[in-house]
Amino acid sequence: MTTIQFIERDGKREFAVIPIELYERLSAALEDADDAALFDAVRSADDGFRIPATVANAIVDGEQPVKAWREHHGLTQEALSEKAGISKAYLCQIETRKRVGALKTLKALADALAVSVNELHED
Repeated sequence: MTTIQFIERDGKREFAVIPIELYERLSAALEDADDAALFDAVRSADDGFRIPATVANAIVDGEQPVKAWREHHGLTQEALSEKAGISKAYLCQIETRKRVGALKTLKALADALAVSVNELHED
C-alpha cells in the first residue's frame, strides 16, 4: 500500500500528504463520481420531450415552426385547422408569417400537434 504522511498541529491531524499515484487515482475516481452525479441530475430532470431532426432542421433552415410540426405529423393545413378549431386561411397566414397568431390560437395548434406553445412561438 502507499504511505501517507500526516501533518499535525496542536496534536491533531490537519494535513495529509499522499503519493502522486494515490492522488491521481483518487482524482480520477472523484471525477467519475462527479460525472455520474451530473448524469443522474440531468436524467431526473428529463421530461422525455424530443424535437425530431426533421423538425429541427426545417426550423433552422427558416421554416415556420407550425408548418414544420404539421408536416412532421403528416397533416394537411385543412386537417390541422380543423383539429385546432381555426380557419384554414388563418393557419396559412401563420405558416407564411403574414400573421403571428394569438396566444389562444398557438395554444390550440400546440394541443393539436402535441407540443408546447414554446415549440411554436417565434421570437
